[in-house]
Amino acid sequence: MFFATTAPSSLRRQAFAPAGRSLERFLAETQLASRQKSCTVAQDETSYTLTFDVPGIAKDQLNIGIEGSIVRIDTKESAPRQYKQAYELPQDIDAATSEAKLENGVLTLKLGKMVPASRVTTLPIF
Repeated sequence: MFFATTAPSSLRRQAFAPAGRSLERFLAETQLASRQKSCTVAQDETSYTLTFDVPGIAKDQLNIGIEGSIVRIDTKESAPRQYKQAYELPQDIDAATSEAKLENGVLTLKLGKMVPASRVTTLPIF
């Protein structure tokens, strides 16, 4: 004698649907975590230091752009791997005191912090 469930098919599909979504969520979080770990940020009083893993990329294949407090890093079309990332830092960056170094597939950016100009004016007392 065989026994079969009498639950409607719509109920059975709902039981398996969350498992499918949890797998998608797990894969998305794993991919996001791997992107977030690709950059290490450290700071001191005068600069930020960002470190990226960019294996297989040469110096002439990278573009680094600084606009205010935003740093953009991307590769040219001829590069074997494509990177395109943008990071917003809490303070504007001084491009004149910033430097970039690429050694053994590790890109290190030392970005100088912009010293805010004082807008204080003194009023003479009469």
